[in-house]
This record gives sequence, structure tokens and C-alpha cells, in this order.
Amino acid sequence: MRTFGISRRAALGDLTAACTGMLLPALRAQEPEVVRVGDAEIAVVFGSASFDLSRNELLAWVTGSAAAVATYYGRFPVQRASLYLNARPGHTGIRGGRTWGDRGAHTRILVGENATLDDLKRDWVLTHEFVHYAFPDVPDQNHWIEEGVATYVEPIARVTAGTFDAGTAWFEMMRDMPQGEPRPGDEGLDNTHTWGRTYWGGAIFCLMADVAIRKNTSNRKGLRDALRAINQAGGSIETKWLLERALAIGDKATDGKTLVSLYGEMRDKAVPVDLAALWKQLGVERQGDEVVFNDRAPLASIRKAICRASS
Repeated sequence: MRTFGISRRAALGDLTAACTGMLLPALRAQEPEVVRVGDAEIAVVFGSASFDLSRNELLAWVTGSAAAVATYYGRFPVQRASLYLNARPGHTGIRGGRTWGDRGAHTRILVGENATLDDLKRDWVLTHEFVHYAFPDVPDQNHWIEEGVATYVEPIARVTAGTFDAGTAWFEMMRDMPQGEPRPGDEGLDNTHTWGRTYWGGAIFCLMADVAIRKNTSNRKGLRDALRAINQAGGSIETKWLLERALAIGDKATDGKTLVSLYGEMRDKAVPVDLAALWKQLGVERQGDEVVFNDRAPLASIRKAICRASS
């Protein structure tokens, strides 16, 4: 069970000192370690030699996070990427991350100097950042889809890779997703740029789309197929697209118009979602600090398929 609480993703923005102009020279100045995931390569540069963990232990964490994303997308989303691991003296855990696509996919992660193997095992941040590689850079008003996809896909990718518990993943979605619901004065996802609407409002869009696609295709396809198609068509953080282009590609791959239609509904007006009813239909029931699954629920087969590994 992760213990970051309802604000666990706020750390992603806590990197104001990091920028592409500072990071790329640092990456070029050092000899990287290379992690290979399928045909892809990730050049890893260590910003400090004072980690308590060994380089091999840190590289294994990078490999596992990348493999989870590759499992979900069918491949690692870009051919080459750079990762800068910067130590935070006197800290444990993973302190935050940030990713860019200009001049090549590259990420900076702040790692506590005293981080442990348990910290790496519990980490979600690096997987979240790697998911960003798989979606194109869209206009600022659509930033919610980039963060929403990363927020939604991250735990599912780790479940499908066998490194995260499905019960915990659904528990955290039940706990945290209400933060994405519209508040008074909301003007839709494109016009309401609060933290909750950007991360969890985007994640709600993804969950709604996943369920709708699976309903429309008798559970043969899901959001994963749409996102794979977008990435395979060249959509990655290294490219700039209009959101409508990405959604149309995703819809074509899933035999419908779910993404375009849902975007039309949610883009410029508040659309409340009855999450409690949806959890019940999916067969996800909260009991204290855990969930139990009801496999007789109407959409239980969809819930299972969302977290099932596919080829």
C-alpha cells in the first residue's frame, strides 16, 4: 500500500529548478549507463555518486519501470530516451519527476540519497513519467489528457507487469479519483486547469473511455488499444499534435467514436460522473483500507480485462 495520501502526485511539479536548458548539458557531459527494453535504449546518468543504493539496484528499478510501460503499450514508447537521476541529500524515497520531449525524450527524477530497495519497489513516479513518452505533446488547454493518461495507466501498467497488486490499484482509484470531479464554476476539462481536474479529471476521462470502448466492442478492445495505436502512428512526447488527431486515431483502432464523443461532452462543460455507481457495476467494493471484488457484478469482466496483460 502506498502512503502518499490524496496529494501524492503533487510532487511531480516540485522541480522548478529543473529545465531542459540545464538538464541536457548535464546528460551530455557524463558517460551514461544504458538500459535496454526491447529495441529501445534509455541512457541513465547519475547526478551523484552518494546514493546508499548501488547503481545496479537503481538500474534494475529503471528497467522494471520501463518494462511495465512496454508491457502495457506492446513496446517502449520511444526508441531512445535519457534519464537523469539526481540525488536529494538526507532524503529517502522518490521525491518527484519531470519529463520533456523537445530535443528528444528525457526525464529528471529526484531520488532520496538514502532511498531503500523498499522505496524503489513502492515507487510509481518513474512509471508515470515513462508513460508520458507514449502520448503526443498537445496544446496547453489539453494538458489534462497527458496527465490523465499517465495517472490512469501507471498503476494498470504495473499490475499487468506483475509488480503491483490489482486490489491496491483499484483501492487508490476509488480513494483518489473523486478529486477529479467538477467543482462549482467548472467549465470543462479544457478550461479548468486545477490540479485535481488536470490529473484526476483526466484519469476519470480515461476510465470512462476504457469502460465505454469495452462495452462497445464486447470487451475485445479497450483504451489500451487506442493508446497503442496513437503511439504506433508516431504519437509520442517528441511530437506536437492536435488532440483531435490523437483521439481520431484511437477511435479508428477501437471501432467507434468513443474518444471523440466523450471529449465533445467534457471539453467545455462540467460533466459529473457517478463514480459510486460505476465502482458497483465494476464489482469494486471498499471495505476499510482495502477493496474486495464482486465477480458477479455487471461489469466485472471489464474490470478484469482492464488489468489483464495482453500481447
